[in-house]
Amino acid sequence: MNKRYSLTADIPGTRLDKFIAEECPELSRTHAQKLIAEGLVSVNGQTARASLKLEAGDRIDFTIPPETPSHLTPEDIPLKIIYEDGDLMVIDKPAGLAVHPAPGHPEHTLVNAVLHHLPALSQDEDSLRPGIVHRLDKDTSGLIVVAKNRAAQANLSEQFKSRTVAKHYTVLVKGKLTPESGVIEANIGRDPKRRQRMAVVDKGRAARTEYRVIKYIGGYSLLEIKPETGRTHQIRVHLAAIGYPVVGDATYGTPSPHLARQFLHAGRIRFKLPSTGEWVEFKSPLPEDLTKALQEIG
Repeated sequence: MNKRYSLTADIPGTRLDKFIAEECPELSRTHAQKLIAEGLVSVNGQTARASLKLEAGDRIDFTIPPETPSHLTPEDIPLKIIYEDGDLMVIDKPAGLAVHPAPGHPEHTLVNAVLHHLPALSQDEDSLRPGIVHRLDKDTSGLIVVAKNRAAQANLSEQFKSRTVAKHYTVLVKGKLTPESGVIEANIGRDPKRRQRMAVVDKGRAARTEYRVIKYIGGYSLLEIKPETGRTHQIRVHLAAIGYPVVGDATYGTPSPHLARQFLHAGRIRFKLPSTGEWVEFKSPLPEDLTKALQEIG
């Protein structure tokens, strides 16, 4: 069955393919480009190129047809499932595990593990991202929600899109961040000098991050972070931009002798169950490598 979407651009200057991929977590940018090339995307009623720069208020309509089987391989990768019902699973993802396959990396991901746990999901979704409704970086640990059917995936995707899902991260940054609570508001887009990275740029998409200092540890600050938007690498980019890079972040900060990855943990998430509308909240304690890093620093 075809899936139909109608979206409105909010920030001028965003490429059409990038906008679609960011607004629909189930789509990669490559998949968005494929839909555009096949004439399944229109802007203000007209077909358009992937490179079209959108204007604020543009209406984007597109259709996602059923895909041919993706041939993803179920893999017996252990999953730490902290909640499961007929609609979804809440998984405590370890650092080092990518969420979904990418070109050149079709295996050893959370999706492969989920398909082993739920074999029927591959036939039901026929997608390279079955059940995925939001993202965590490969080297970010913590809670991620996976839908088990189309109705739940649509419900959860809408909750994320409308920003009613509350996500809280525990983050360690270098430096003594003051004031002890605040909001970082700065547009995020592709770094014009290094295209593999994101950056604070005037023509980027609006991004807002709330923070609160939990405690100071030597020359570091342990923070609770609540991103109100979901831009790529938002937390890391925002904190680096104000001069307090995430400890261990080799992309936007500097590597740490205490840690082999960035100190970023998705420790709490709150949303409504698709089946009942009941608000639920789940928590994940700091993993061992982050706890050890705090002990060494403090």
